[in-house]
Amino acid sequence: MIYDFITNKFNIINILSPLSFRCSGAVLTALFISFILGPSAIHWLKSNQVNGQPIRDNGPESHPISKKGTPTMGGLLILSALIISTVLWAKLSNVYIWITLFINISFGAIGFLDDWLKINRKNIKGLKVKLKLAAQVAVATGATLAILSTFERTTAFDIVLPFFNNVLLDLGWFFIPFAVFTIIGAANAVNLTDGLDGLAIMPVIIIGSVFALISYIVSNTILASHLHIYHLPNTSELTILCSGLVGACLGFLWFNAPPAMVFMGDTGSLSLGATLGTISIITKQELMLAIIGGLFVFETISVIIQVASFKLTGKRVFRMAPLHHHFEKIGWKESAIVIRFWIIAIILALTGLSIINFSFA
Repeated sequence: MIYDFITNKFNIINILSPLSFRCSGAVLTALFISFILGPSAIHWLKSNQVNGQPIRDNGPESHPISKKGTPTMGGLLILSALIISTVLWAKLSNVYIWITLFINISFGAIGFLDDWLKINRKNIKGLKVKLKLAAQVAVATGATLAILSTFERTTAFDIVLPFFNNVLLDLGWFFIPFAVFTIIGAANAVNLTDGLDGLAIMPVIIIGSVFALISYIVSNTILASHLHIYHLPNTSELTILCSGLVGACLGFLWFNAPPAMVFMGDTGSLSLGATLGTISIITKQELMLAIIGGLFVFETISVIIQVASFKLTGKRVFRMAPLHHHFEKIGWKESAIVIRFWIIAIILALTGLSIINFSFA
């Protein structure tokens, strides 16, 4: 990577060592890659997707018109920018970098296969649900076991409680299914939210920014002690990865802003959600993810409520689920929904940061 090469060859460690410099480098590198590759990537996707992403027949009435022909699989652009920037600027000797990239690439591959099948079959049915879930469970379980092998045995199965950041709750062996659920839940929550132009990508940017800060704080002995946060060494390199994620998503937003030139598809949404879930496990902030990522939680809960209500009573609670489609059905404009959901995401992120700041042991 750039960091190792330059410092070893030219001995300018004092210039390149500061984390802030490498974070800036990761953000700008990912942005640059997105801007350079974006137009040609979109052109290539369009040329290989004659009709673009399949649109639901029972979705909002405007979608078959406004979104017809828009290519999907834009997540490939996000993954490329994120991976390249991380490899260039992070210390590759850090095991957490490799675990997180493994999750990112694996869930991206699952999403890519799902998108590819939808395009070739020209309908919204992609990979079979059971097969898709089985693949996610297998990948998430492997990553969880790898993460556990890096923790101290006395605290490996513990999670941190919000408001009591220096207090750990021992889940025992239940931690494994809990961690797997966190990764898969985050992946599919982002996937469910990705239904309007720019809707999912901005909350991911916001959450990625918060976890860049959290990764640095929990790795810093002084800051962790001052804020009563459980100290976890070697997590600071995740700040670089989160910075690359923010840069890659910002670059993608340039092309995904309404009206979108490209959709991220399952390729992007599954990989981004799983990446955030994995980082939350490494930093032991799984419950914090549920707070700062509350928008994704609300969207997922709306689907659960809708399905449960229809099966039990034959009636629907919402005009349509996920929640953003409900607001479309009652007459909100797409741009208004997206911006208001962004505002909610910012509020939830600030709420999470305030909990960290005012927590007590």
